[in-house]
Amino acid sequence: MNNNSFGRGFLFTFLSYFLWGILPLYWHLLLSIDPLHILSFRILFSLVMVGTILLAIKNHAWLKVFREPKKMFLLIITAIFLSSNWGIYIWAVNRGHTLEASLGYYINPLFSVILGLVFYRERLLPLQWAAVAIAFAGVTFLTVLSGSIPWIPLALAFTFGVYGLLKKKSPLSALESLGAETLASVPISLFLLFFSFRGNNSELLHPAFSGLNGLAYLTNLSAHVWILLALIGIVSALPLYFFAFGAKLLPLSTLGFIQFVSPTIQFIVGLFVFGETFPPHHFAAFTIIWIAVILYIFSLRSAPANKNEHCQ
Repeated sequence: MNNNSFGRGFLFTFLSYFLWGILPLYWHLLLSIDPLHILSFRILFSLVMVGTILLAIKNHAWLKVFREPKKMFLLIITAIFLSSNWGIYIWAVNRGHTLEASLGYYINPLFSVILGLVFYRERLLPLQWAAVAIAFAGVTFLTVLSGSIPWIPLALAFTFGVYGLLKKKSPLSALESLGAETLASVPISLFLLFFSFRGNNSELLHPAFSGLNGLAYLTNLSAHVWILLALIGIVSALPLYFFAFGAKLLPLSTLGFIQFVSPTIQFIVGLFVFGETFPPHHFAAFTIIWIAVILYIFSLRSAPANKNEHCQ
């Protein structure tokens, strides 16, 4: 690999994770919209954006998947985990849990290591075993001192980890996959329009059926909010495209390092921009998990190469 290819790969991959890192700022611009409806619009406008590009270049591979029952079933399951990951992340950010969301993406690579061990019988290096054990200790520490299971980071790590696991079986490219997955998610997005989180209670976890009346507030949105909604497709597809391009030019060890740029920026945004509370026991738990992340990065130096995808 020459320096020019490495430089371009690093630039595009770093840019993709940087954009994912500042994504909470974008979701905060849409605070006036119910998180479920943001998710619904993200699915729909992402489909419009990616579908238009694919059809413009006469790429129909992503549509042919729906002709084969087994592949279509796998695609639907993948779409469910994609939608779940997007939805939990949007809800967490717009309900004041950006720091917890960032923790989910710190531990996700370690969770993926476990999935590889279970489903593909991949061998773990000693440092990877140590990293997983330390991360587990950090999550346990956070659970004990908080008095509750940190469901947001665990849910994000789980949904994205399983999503990545299912993606390994997909024959489609990154853009084709996003097009097919968002198309499969359309029934979910339309269904979600009839539900909403009533009120602004950050601890409200269960959406309520609101019917078409729950969409009435959308008619009062300003023009700039509608423009932001319309741009969700670009916001979703652009970093994925940058990643797909840059990841092909970089070794796994470099990718393993850059992927932590995103949760680090999220953490900074949540702490210093949104002013979210960060009690001492959270700092202690994060420190333990950061140690696990460092060990994981070092372990990649001797790990076999593979490709990863990202989704926020």
